[in-house]
Amino acid sequence: MYPIHDHDPLLLLATALAAKRRPAELPEIMAAIDLIQGNIPNEEKLSEAFVRLGQNGLLLALDGGVALTPAAESQIEALPRKGEMADRLSALRSLLAAYTTAGDAEAVAIPAEQLRAAMLAHRAAAAGGGKNLLVPKPKPEAAKARPGQRQRKPLPKQRKR
Repeated sequence: MYPIHDHDPLLLLATALAAKRRPAELPEIMAAIDLIQGNIPNEEKLSEAFVRLGQNGLLLALDGGVALTPAAESQIEALPRKGEMADRLSALRSLLAAYTTAGDAEAVAIPAEQLRAAMLAHRAAAAGGGKNLLVPKPKPEAAKARPGQRQRKPLPKQRKR
């Protein structure tokens, strides 16, 4: 797949995170992009990335959502399981650079207006009181002592005789 744009691996990884057992809806993809990158790119650039990835046979539109093709799933499975998201994005970028398309597939055309509505729905859900399950767990700042490993009482001072 040539050329690789900045938003292509981001969108592919976000769709993989959001679409586990069923096609991902747009607000779920926006939440995954927010989790990976911390901010959501411009809706026109995302719309172009949807079209590019659809034409290259990596995404397809199903049941009002977006799903990965088997070729895209094999790319995602080749990524390292553990590691930071930036490392996974750079590994996915190199996998996409080596990927060759079999032919022209059907483009996933999502208008910018739908993407903007999904972004606003995601922001409204994030501002609400509900718990977002896609947010990573906070890591403790200091190492906790293991349970059962308490300190002993100090021995009393020896008296001089």
